[in-house]
Amino acid sequence: MKRGNGILLHISSLPSPYGIGTLGKAAYDFVDALKAAKQSYWQVLPCTPTGYADSPYQGTSAFAYNPYFIDFDMLAEDGLLQKSDYDGLSFGDDESCVDYDALFRLKIDILKKACKKGIEKYTQEFSAFRIENSGWLFDYAMFTVLKKHFHYLPYQQWDECVIERDPATIMELTQTYEKEIECVEFMQFLYERQWFALKEYTNANGIQLIGDIPIYLSGDSAEAWAHPELFVKDGSVAGTPPDYFCDTGQLWGNPLYDWDYMREHGYEWWVRRMARSLTLYDVLRIDHFRGFEAYFKIPKGGTPKDGEWVKGPAGALFDAIKTALPMPPIIAEDLGQIDDNVKGFLDYCGFPGLKVLQFAFDEQDSTYLPHNYPRNSVVYTGTHDNDTTKSWFLHQDEETKEYLFSYIGKSTENDIVEKLIRLAMMSVSDIAIIPMQDVLNLGGEARMNYPSVALGNWKWRLKKGQFSQEHIKWMRKLTETYGRTEVENQC
Repeated sequence: MKRGNGILLHISSLPSPYGIGTLGKAAYDFVDALKAAKQSYWQVLPCTPTGYADSPYQGTSAFAYNPYFIDFDMLAEDGLLQKSDYDGLSFGDDESCVDYDALFRLKIDILKKACKKGIEKYTQEFSAFRIENSGWLFDYAMFTVLKKHFHYLPYQQWDECVIERDPATIMELTQTYEKEIECVEFMQFLYERQWFALKEYTNANGIQLIGDIPIYLSGDSAEAWAHPELFVKDGSVAGTPPDYFCDTGQLWGNPLYDWDYMREHGYEWWVRRMARSLTLYDVLRIDHFRGFEAYFKIPKGGTPKDGEWVKGPAGALFDAIKTALPMPPIIAEDLGQIDDNVKGFLDYCGFPGLKVLQFAFDEQDSTYLPHNYPRNSVVYTGTHDNDTTKSWFLHQDEETKEYLFSYIGKSTENDIVEKLIRLAMMSVSDIAIIPMQDVLNLGGEARMNYPSVALGNWKWRLKKGQFSQEHIKWMRKLTETYGRTEVENQC
């Protein structure tokens, strides 16, 4: 991957008058700002539909898009909505915070209005989209419609005949909800039209999109319902032992894959998932990459203290992926408990791993200190799971601060974030990614996620004009200074 710099900002965090960031004008304005700042990358979080707790890492589908990101104004320009269909409605009182309750009440009903006109207008294109995505689209649409039918209960609490996908019952429900299913499918079509238009504009401006996929899916997802053969049958779930983020471990609750079944079928499902993701993004970050070498298994009804490490598919999975998709541009999120087996697995795959500066000063000569980085790596000041760097610094003990100062020089609350951004950008890592909250030097109020805390996350939003010309000029200067511009990369 080319040496460059980028900004981490999820679609949901873009400015918008409609409660959440979208694929509309603010996204294009952000691309313009990235270009002006001579950035090479825009990283987003997973863009799949979210369920309970609104986490993009608890997706209800491995293949579908989040319809909340569809832009109303673009639909109006396309003749599918009237401004009066959505203008004047309240999508929340705080422009710096996503109001998921308002979105749940309002957004889908407005999009349904666009479906009525759009299905007729785009008959041929929509038909082709349905055929191309037949491997997942109907299952996702049916799952989504049935969630409403069963009052949004987890699918495990639906009628037994529906849980078991009795053919006669599914056929009857399909006929009953034919229009609703078609509408859900058409929303996916609308998202894809807007996404690929944005991607084309982004790439035309010299910027690559870094996407993100979680290793796991929600236990209440279309795949868990429609394809139970992909998952273990004993009810065990994913999590982590005690680590940096939680000293008691984490109970994620995601169903674990039946890797024996997947191996017997040539890892076909994962190959399809990766192939689709790499049409949506130029580079793909895979979350919890170490879970492919060994995953933490928590028995049904247990806690993290009851868990154990179990060997995963490791290189065999990625051999299959690389056979189907030669030279896939993948970033491996290799945080957590990393032993020699995981290191060997990462070396075998050859993908760049992550280096996080907030982890660098807890011990002498940490692998997260820049003098230990290989070029084949991606450096962050912090990730979506970390506190903002400003808030992180304020919460460090004196011993950690003393080591930090011995490494970068005496610093204060006012200049520490700038110094750490410089440290990331001057490193040899091929890619440096800075969260927008750190670019803006924001405090803990702008934190995106608290790991192990289920509710209240994923809400922070960028205000219009907050990423100012002053910030753009500063980022451009740093990017030029440390040889991360496209022109210098070509020399």
